[in-house]
Amino acid sequence: MTKEEKNKFIDLLDKSIQQNSNFYLADISGLTAEESSDLRRLCFKREVSLQVVKNTLLKKALEKNDGNFEDLFDVLKGNTSIMFTDVANAPAKLIKEFRKKHDRPIFKAAHLDEAFYIGEEYLDTLADLKSKDEIIAEIVTLLQSPAKNVISSLQSSGSKLSGIIKTLAERAE
Repeated sequence: MTKEEKNKFIDLLDKSIQQNSNFYLADISGLTAEESSDLRRLCFKREVSLQVVKNTLLKKALEKNDGNFEDLFDVLKGNTSIMFTDVANAPAKLIKEFRKKHDRPIFKAAHLDEAFYIGEEYLDTLADLKSKDEIIAEIVTLLQSPAKNVISSLQSSGSKLSGIIKTLAERAE
């Protein structure tokens, strides 16, 4: 890779980091070609962008960025892949699912909306996070529940009331 190509790659990484407030760092070394392809297919299905990067180029891109990413510099050792996503918990769920059959990828760190999660112990926590869509769905369900109860009560009361009126009308005859 020439110096010019490296600079272009650093610029592309920097732009991706600026556009995505959520990204994960993982180690996918040791996967066979078939396993790596399976992981990439799974990433594609879950709308997670997976890219293997050189640590030095990623570090330069992070340094170039306006944000403070010094906390991530310590994990930039060995094989590093970066996973970009719009859904904060998608890569964590993906990693956990893939590791049911394989011992990789190894979670290194994550950056989610200004917060850093460094170390394997955060993987379960990140996977359990609810996405924005999941939270909205729960709120809508909670808001609909009282309205459904009122409508159900009115409908059942209405049929009871009409039954009572019908019975009283039949008695009067």
